[in-house]
Amino acid sequence: MRARHRRRTARRLLAAAATAALCALGLTAPASAATPPPGANDWSCKPDSAHPQPVVLVNGTFKTSYENWLTLAPALADAGYCVFTFEYGDLATAPVTDSAVELRDFVNAVLGATGARKVDLVGHSQGGMMPRYYVKFLGGATKVDDLVGIVPSNHGTTNPLALAAGATLCPSCVDQTAGSDFLQQLNADPETPVGPDYTAIATKYDQVVLPYTSSFLEGPASYVTNILLQDRCPLDLTEHDQAPKSALVRQWVLNALGRNGPADPAFVPRCLSAG
Repeated sequence: MRARHRRRTARRLLAAAATAALCALGLTAPASAATPPPGANDWSCKPDSAHPQPVVLVNGTFKTSYENWLTLAPALADAGYCVFTFEYGDLATAPVTDSAVELRDFVNAVLGATGARKVDLVGHSQGGMMPRYYVKFLGGATKVDDLVGIVPSNHGTTNPLALAAGATLCPSCVDQTAGSDFLQQLNADPETPVGPDYTAIATKYDQVVLPYTSSFLEGPASYVTNILLQDRCPLDLTEHDQAPKSALVRQWVLNALGRNGPADPAFVPRCLSAG
């Protein structure tokens, strides 16, 4: 137990160093891990017929739910969804396989509390990719209706900072490096197992998941939609860290959650801003 405590303490301290490195890309330090964002974690919330699946928001590496979902959580709650967030994997630095187990357990708790049969998952960066392990290997295919990834690291990144962060006790950073053993296992056929509908949202100005096309998934158009924000809004300048707070992204998320199947590739959002 003492050794485990020391490892966790070291991981938290060194994750802070990795976070500082990511700040060079314009990313911010995490908020308090104990604070859920507004609109989230009302455990008395019961889904209605118009919004039958509770939404679980899954934050990205070095992030807390509060920081990631300060904008989207209340927007989804205002739209009528039961919204839930959780913290996992020591600021999401633990091995992705371990974090997927935490997600499985949290989903089971949400289903138990709400009485729903399935959840919708919306995740940022690692949070958009990690749930795929839960779906593929941990029984999530029967419990997830929609999986919406916001700039997800589905095929990893060639960004050298991923390896640098991995050297500071961030196993998930190693897992998210393009070509890693983990990603080869995750993306082996079938890349998108039957069960959920998959929506992957990317921006060409992503400076973390490189190339940005690494976010996209392979699979039948009947249940897989890949979206590049600039295809509909060419002037949009959304970057990786901004994406969960983007009004444009929010429109795509609501479109995916509000219909049968993944996001409608013919959907025409309002280009509200250029960032």
